[in-house]
Amino acid sequence: MISTKQFAAVLGFAFVGVWIAAGFGDAVLCLLGAGIAYAAVAFYQGDLDLDEVQSRLRGEGSGSGGGGSAGARSGKASSRVR
Repeated sequence: MISTKQFAAVLGFAFVGVWIAAGFGDAVLCLLGAGIAYAAVAFYQGDLDLDEVQSRLRGEGSGSGGGGSAGARSGKASSRVR
């Protein structure tokens, strides 16, 4: 299996290669397309939980890295800052 560091290195190499060949805008579009494809496959395989992603984007997850589950929260609605 490929490690996170190796994946980042391959992604960086591909980004620079597309940037040189096609330009910066096209390279960003390729990177965006790769991210969308990665998210779609992760969702299909069950590795991506959309409810957890929404709660993290809203800032509702726990600060201790507990994964944003309801059991890891303190239960105090007034302690959240919006």
